[in-house]
Amino acid sequence: MKTYEPIIGMEIHVELKTRSKMFCSCSADWFGKKPNTHTCPVCLGLPGALPVPNKIAIEWSIKLGLALNCKIPSFSKFDRKNYFYPDLPKGYQISQYDQPFAINGNLKKVGIRRVHLEEDTGKLIHQGDSTLIDFNRSGVPLVEIVTEPDIHSSEDAKAFLQELHRIIRYLDISDADMEKGSMRLEPNISVGTGEVPDYKVEVKNINSFNFVKKAIDYEIARHKEILEKGQVPVQETRGWDEKKAITYSQRLKEKAHDYRYFPEPDIPPLIFKEKEIKRAKDQLPKLPGDKRRELKELGLKDDDIEIIIDDIATLNFFEQALNVVRLSGNREISAQEIANWLVNKKINIDKQNPKDLIMAIIAKKQNSQISSDIVSKAIDKVISANQKAIDDYNGGKTGVIMFLVGQVMGATKGKGDAQEIRKLLEKKLTYG
Repeated sequence: MKTYEPIIGMEIHVELKTRSKMFCSCSADWFGKKPNTHTCPVCLGLPGALPVPNKIAIEWSIKLGLALNCKIPSFSKFDRKNYFYPDLPKGYQISQYDQPFAINGNLKKVGIRRVHLEEDTGKLIHQGDSTLIDFNRSGVPLVEIVTEPDIHSSEDAKAFLQELHRIIRYLDISDADMEKGSMRLEPNISVGTGEVPDYKVEVKNINSFNFVKKAIDYEIARHKEILEKGQVPVQETRGWDEKKAITYSQRLKEKAHDYRYFPEPDIPPLIFKEKEIKRAKDQLPKLPGDKRRELKELGLKDDDIEIIIDDIATLNFFEQALNVVRLSGNREISAQEIANWLVNKKINIDKQNPKDLIMAIIAKKQNSQISSDIVSKAIDKVISANQKAIDDYNGGKTGVIMFLVGQVMGATKGKGDAQEIRKLLEKKLTYG
């Protein structure tokens, strides 16, 4: 039996949330809008219309490259990628080929080959036997991240994509909402037996981390079955059917020369000075890896750290609550206690502010202190004053325990912990 090794690379497309499109002034806020209302001669590819690059989109692409530990070349340019498809009105896409904005990075031991910027296509809408086209999305800034084939399992692919997703949201350059298609995942998969395979299969436009994992696992099993027959899988592009949990053939996979790339003649090359790149790097926010290390130093559990850093709103709430404790000078509340309330009690951070949370934790601590110091005497008094209830309890009417708990809570003016009081009462009535 041969030993097979999955060899996986990823292509990830991310729509940037700029106000305008990549090469024109049309609004880039296209999702959910009436079809073909966010268009102009530039994004419709009408004769004579000329593109003007979006400066913010370029800056954000470089910011993403820096966050992925990439080198930023001093020279870059746009290219024309020629292919004919109904959702591409010009008959070509303005993209980048051999000189992208960012190269040779890494994330979670996965090499980042390139980060380049292009324009998105229109959207095909299939209705029965007809296909309609909405060009609202056409021309929206689309950054593409291409990895090296350094991933060897579906689990590692999923973990890599989740971390990339966090970085994009921390940079605040995209909503990265996969349900809306603003982040699309495309694994390139092959299976080797000690040598690098001379084929690969790309699965297009997956919109879920779990679906990526399932698609990769399906493809690995399919490739092994073909290889066991002494055959080689066809190099092709496939789609993912989430209902059937299978991939299906779409078309033979193109190679670079099929697109007839050449420099975009209507956009001059871009030159970046070293000081501009340094300034962009200095302006990077703290990223998930930085926050992970900070929370680890605070003594948080690994599982809690991953939950907190995965949601920026939860992370901000945690840090604000921690700051409330620091400003108050309270040394009794630990970072882990705050994390426990956020993770285990699942408090609604939209309806509670950090200061309220800290007050709740303090009140909880005070109640437990009362339980240990005062509740025991209150229990003795309640037992002495309620002999009939004690007799009922001893006679098998255990429900009367809640009456006794209420009496003790009244004696402690509601400051006791009801669950702790019940345990103490049961122990006292059982053992004396």
